[in-house]
This record gives sequence, C-alpha cells and structure tokens, in this order.
Amino acid sequence: MANVNPYLTFNGTCEAAFDFYQSVFGGEFQYKGKFKDMPSEQPMPESEQEKIMHVSLPIGGTILMGSDSAEGCGGHAVTAGDNISISINADSEADAKRIFEGLSAGGKVTMPLEKTFWGALFGMFTDKFGIHWMVNYDYEQKG
Repeated sequence: MANVNPYLTFNGTCEAAFDFYQSVFGGEFQYKGKFKDMPSEQPMPESEQEKIMHVSLPIGGTILMGSDSAEGCGGHAVTAGDNISISINADSEADAKRIFEGLSAGGKVTMPLEKTFWGALFGMFTDKFGIHWMVNYDYEQKG
C-alpha cells in the first residue's frame, strides 16, 4: 500500500520552519539538502543556493516533508493555502505510474514522472480539482 505524506513549500523559510517543527516534535531529519548540493547542467543563481531543496522529518507514522520554492528550478512564489501537496510513496514502479496517470487525468502535469538524480521515479501535478500531488517510487527501498 502506498504511503501518503504532507509536503510543504516555502518562500525561503523552509529551514527555519523545519527547525521549529523539530523543536516541537523531536526526532532527527531523515534528509536535509540545499539547492547548491543538487547536480545541474545550469548553474543555480546565488540567491537560491542556500534554500532547502528537500527536508524530511518523521513524526509518528508519517513523514513531514518540505522545500523552498526556487525560481532557478521553475518554482514560483507560494501563498498560504497553496503551499501544500500530498506526496505518495508508491510500492513499485508500476504502482507509481498507475497512480500518477490516474490522478493527473484531466489535471496539469508540472513535472513528468521520470527518473531523478536522487534514485527515484518522481513527478508532480495538480489534479482536476486543484489539489497538488507528488508521486515518488524509490528504487532502493529502505528496509
């Protein structure tokens, strides 16, 4: 069964927000990476390099995830209420494709489902009801 996790997007305050959430909930970050650490064929603008590319904080049986929006990666300014996505972690590549194709039907794909530098099949879209989704399948499953 696929796992569902909230994904928050910020305008440059992701690190401060997640440090705050960690102070309240405790625990350790599974991952915390900045845009400067991302391999890219086009250089990231200096103003974007220290922003958070991805962070994940386990809380109970779920994972709170987030990032900053970066214009250098096609991001845009986000507003409250429009800064949350539902992230689906699929059990298989076939399941990821089925979920992505099914939920994105009639919506707008913002990043096609494709293999990424972090070892996953990943894509993003807004469904026909205006809900933001991310679909992910990690090729190396954590046991």
